[in-house]
Amino acid sequence: VQLVESGGGLVQPGGSLRLSCAASGFTFSSYTMRWYRQAPGKEREVVAVISSAGDSTNYADSVKGRFTISRDNAKKMVYLQMNSLKPEDTAVYYCNRYGSWGQGTQVTVSS
Repeated sequence: VQLVESGGGLVQPGGSLRLSCAASGFTFSSYTMRWYRQAPGKEREVVAVISSAGDSTNYADSVKGRFTISRDNAKKMVYLQMNSLKPEDTAVYYCNRYGSWGQGTQVTVSS
């Protein structure tokens, strides 16, 4: 199993970023996928979840209405569109399949 995140960076408050996660080594279309984040000094928390078929999603209350998770099963990709970013969204963002993690991508929201 390999999960490789990309798309992080430095963005001003109110800005947008799109994170991508490339998956390989397993039957991607069979698995629920998640995005987590971990801010300095805090525990890792789930941000968004998408079902294997992509027809069901759930979000943490802190990002609801601002973030959108999606997936492309043909490309074995999962995405996290992040809009109206806030400084408190600053964290390392991780792609997750049950039991497996990517290396993470840093998102910094600062003016």
